[in-house]
Amino acid sequence: MAHPKRKTSKTRRDKRRTHLKANVPQLIVCTNCGTAHEYHTVCPSCGHYKGQQAISKDNILKEEN
Repeated sequence: MAHPKRKTSKTRRDKRRTHLKANVPQLIVCTNCGTAHEYHTVCPSCGHYKGQQAISKDNILKEEN
């Protein structure tokens, strides 16, 4: 198995890890009911997406149970 000749410096190690981070989901306010939900998803409380009814209220209640 190959072994490194030199210790990897902290700077080089940290440069490699710059993209390894947790992303915070982007939240928006629903235009219909006013609750905050994740961007590009159907509102979990009312079922609207882009101002239109995407899922009926009955389907939302069934999925929660």
